Amino acid sequence: MKLKLGIPKGSLENATIDLFRRAGFSISTSSRSYFPAIDDPSIECMLIRAQEMARYVEKGVLDVGLTGIDWVVETGLEVKSVTSLVYSKQSRQKVRWVLAVPEDSPYQKAEDLSGKIIVTELVEVSKRYFAEKNVPVKVEFSWGATEVKPPTLADAIIEVTETGSSLRANRLRIIDTVMESETRLIANCAAYEDPWKRHKIDCLALMLKAAIDAQGQVGLMLNAKKASLPTILNILPALNSPTVSDLSNTEWVALNTILEEGVVREVVPKLKAAGATGIVEYPLNKVVL
Repeated sequence: MKLKLGIPKGSLENATIDLFRRAGFSISTSSRSYFPAIDDPSIECMLIRAQEMARYVEKGVLDVGLTGIDWVVETGLEVKSVTSLVYSKQSRQKVRWVLAVPEDSPYQKAEDLSGKIIVTELVEVSKRYFAEKNVPVKVEFSWGATEVKPPTLADAIIEVTETGSSLRANRLRIIDTVMESETRLIANCAAYEDPWKRHKIDCLALMLKAAIDAQGQVGLMLNAKKASLPTILNILPALNSPTVSDLSNTEWVALNTILEEGVVREVVPKLKAAGATGIVEYPLNKVVL
């Protein structure tokens, strides 16, 4: 039996393949093939655009796939959301679909766009957004290069953004957030009821989530005198309580913990000043919570 896995082609492709690598799976792609190789003989991969992933998962062409929850909501298709995987092409944050207008336009809120033209790839979600506000607008599908269309081809856009830099570069101003989105591992409902496939999907979800949770985290080992332990524990910000082990010298203990990589430069000098020795920082590939 094989698990048919959809890998998002396009902007998420490289980030997804890197995520699988950190989760323990090696995926090799070719510019001439839509069927990447993976080092798990029980999995077959196919490259599918994120916008179409939910359709092929619902139909059973794929058992499982990765796509943004925005495209699941947009299509309204029935799939099983297995786990959230917060990553994108540039960052480890959720992305936003935002309503943006030209910098020098008079529009300050959605209600100001009554009767105007809005262009976007996320047509159905955008229509619902304006309908909920009782603002009559014309929502048109954009085939790409959406940021360059106002003010000549449209009055406003609804576009996805991570940092807002592309919008600013095109002299656009955000006036509202339409929705936040994140990558999800989604499964075909029937496939998820199959015991073998469900076990395989759940194991895949566990390893991918562990790789996500390890991002930005490091391990820290150190030794300290028992007398200094309360001070040391007060300094350490921990995922959970640090592991404390006795050493052969009964006056000393060893500590092992996980913390944010960004705080290490502040924590280590404080630990040293508090009497910690043998401080070792090490990278993490996976953290299973």
